[in-house]
Amino acid sequence: MPAPSPVLSAPTVPVAGLLRACHPLPAAAVTLFAAALAAAAGRGPAGTALTAGAVAAGQLSVGWCNDRVDLRRDRAAGRRDKPLATGGAPAGAVTAAALAALALCVPLSLAAGPAAGAAHLVGVAAAWAYNLRLKGTAASWLPYALAFGLLPAFVTLGLPGAPRPPLWLSGAAALLGAGAHFANVLPDIADDLAAGVRGLPQRLGARTSAALAALLVLGSATLLLLGPPGPVPPHGWTLLALTAVLLLATGGAPGRIPFLGVMAVAAADVLLLLARGAG
Repeated sequence: MPAPSPVLSAPTVPVAGLLRACHPLPAAAVTLFAAALAAAAGRGPAGTALTAGAVAAGQLSVGWCNDRVDLRRDRAAGRRDKPLATGGAPAGAVTAAALAALALCVPLSLAAGPAAGAAHLVGVAAAWAYNLRLKGTAASWLPYALAFGLLPAFVTLGLPGAPRPPLWLSGAAALLGAGAHFANVLPDIADDLAAGVRGLPQRLGARTSAALAALLVLGSATLLLLGPPGPVPPHGWTLLALTAVLLLATGGAPGRIPFLGVMAVAAADVLLLLARGAG
């Protein structure tokens, strides 16, 4: 009797590895921040969901692009937290996922209107430029500031009449983005320098970068508190004080603690935004 022929199955892609490679925490934080902006601006449930979907697609594309571009450096540095470097996610699958998320981001962004869509897509393009070129230059902070600073424009330009966002809101978002860049790079500065990556945080050093991250993020929270018209509610001052304490407590900590502190401040910024927007 002839032996049964083997059953060919399609190759499986490790979903867990793909999820880890997309930088899930920053992607979720930025998406939440954008959704809070949309809710505070009165975009309604459908508009808020559309905003969140477009931003999530853009963030996924940026995260996967980042890990794919850094694959050789991550392998050389022995990064065990990077799925591509450890074989937990195939490089081809990550490339395809990044391009698919980017392709999805385009119609989702433009669904909010041409001006709003253009604002968001410029921000996503800036993030890709960081991954592909600007990460190792003194302008490494600029894509973060630009991409975050354009998020309010993506929200407000999609409203009836396409109003521009207030300067204080765009400034607060840009400061938050720049601060997140400095905090995110802190644990990798030594490995980056060994690999020849010389962005602005690497040039300034860990201590200066940690101080700048705290100042920029605290400035963002202050703008969100003082920028809107009307008196500042008492709970706003309390939240700002807690933000300052959190940044002081985590700024000099090792590893990813400073970045997690910035993420916690971003969550506080969302609360400030909603509270001031509701007022």
